[in-house]
Amino acid sequence: MTPRGVPVTDPDRPGLERRRPKGAMTLRFLAMPLAFTLLAGGQGRSTSTPPQQPQQPVFRESVDVVQMDVIVRDDKNRFVPGLTAADFAVFEDGVRQSISVFRPFVGGRDMNVASGTGATPSRSGLILPPRARADTTGRVFIVFIDDLNFQFKNTSQVRRIMDLIKTVVQEEDLVGYVSSGYSSIQTDLVHDYGYKHLEEAMRKTSGSGMDSKQIIAAAQSSQGPVGLRYMAHTAMRTANDIVDNLSSLRGVRKSFLYISEGYNFDPYAESRLKAEQERYGLPSNPSDGADTGMTRTSPFQKPGQQFSEADLTADLAELIRHANRSNVAFYTIDPRGLSAGPDIDEQVSMKEHREHMVVSVNSLRAIAENTGGQCICETNDFKGGLARINDETSDYYMLGYSSTNRDPTDRVRLIRIEMQKPGITAKYRTEYTLPKK
Repeated sequence: MTPRGVPVTDPDRPGLERRRPKGAMTLRFLAMPLAFTLLAGGQGRSTSTPPQQPQQPVFRESVDVVQMDVIVRDDKNRFVPGLTAADFAVFEDGVRQSISVFRPFVGGRDMNVASGTGATPSRSGLILPPRARADTTGRVFIVFIDDLNFQFKNTSQVRRIMDLIKTVVQEEDLVGYVSSGYSSIQTDLVHDYGYKHLEEAMRKTSGSGMDSKQIIAAAQSSQGPVGLRYMAHTAMRTANDIVDNLSSLRGVRKSFLYISEGYNFDPYAESRLKAEQERYGLPSNPSDGADTGMTRTSPFQKPGQQFSEADLTADLAELIRHANRSNVAFYTIDPRGLSAGPDIDEQVSMKEHREHMVVSVNSLRAIAENTGGQCICETNDFKGGLARINDETSDYYMLGYSSTNRDPTDRVRLIRIEMQKPGITAKYRTEYTLPKK
């Protein structure tokens, strides 16, 4: 999407036509749209006729150019620099594509721009905010605090993780902070000099997710514990809105740091059923009520719960589709770390605890691994995990091609990249989905 407004010229990149939006960039909460621009100062028009200037070329990105970030590693997991477009073979649905955009990034720097080689396409619809220093990294981060889906007892851990994010997000990066719920964090996409916005977000952060006792005690419905799915849907809908608006930001690495305990639509099923039986005086065995005329009316008999896993998969798939369509890599972070078992005050068995951990962690892994990111899950080494994220977001290749597949009914496009040099591997998104017309 290109915001309406008058064209302006970026003084840092002569010849690249920009468009000035009419409003300020704000990360809006929930259903409100997300804009990624700040007002840029401009000179007023002179009443005198300016002298004629030679026309300069204007570079624009075609809307059908598919872009992706490719992380190339050798057999020792080291970044491989110095590659050219000829070292990559890109296939969409099995058909080889012609690479039209090739931009190596090393240390966060666009080497084409740094060396003065090649023309950098404009970032359609983006006006960079005023800055005191030169923007050398070209990275964009969204720090998403899913406070609806991590427990209050883990608030201090989440704040510690946010403080460690300073090792990833540099002052020259563009970064925005947003929460899914009651912490009410919504920060503009800015150069966060001195980490003032991050410090403010840390002070506001407070988890409000349901713990095991609240889940078991909650009223039960065909959709599971009342409120549980709503909080998950709210978080993913908020993330979808942000990701969709990031699609207008092109030619730059976009990373989504997603702090959450993950999702499970049917947690602690045995303990919830037992609580329902005690609450309504239901027999523990359905046949026990045959002679007394009692019928088992527990909500767990309703068919909705049978599809909880499929419903969760559908919601996760929708978020993954949005992310891949906008070329956004998700890095999910589970603040629970390495869990040995339920807390002493939790009334769930080790089996149920482990089953819940598996489902919720797998939901975070699915988001990360299917968008080209990684999951910092089931580990207490958050610092090491964030260091790996910094490496991946700093050193990579950006490839782009104009798809030769013009079939409008083929919405899901599969991507495969073959490296032409032996001994190296590539990490990238493997598919994208066309938006519905």
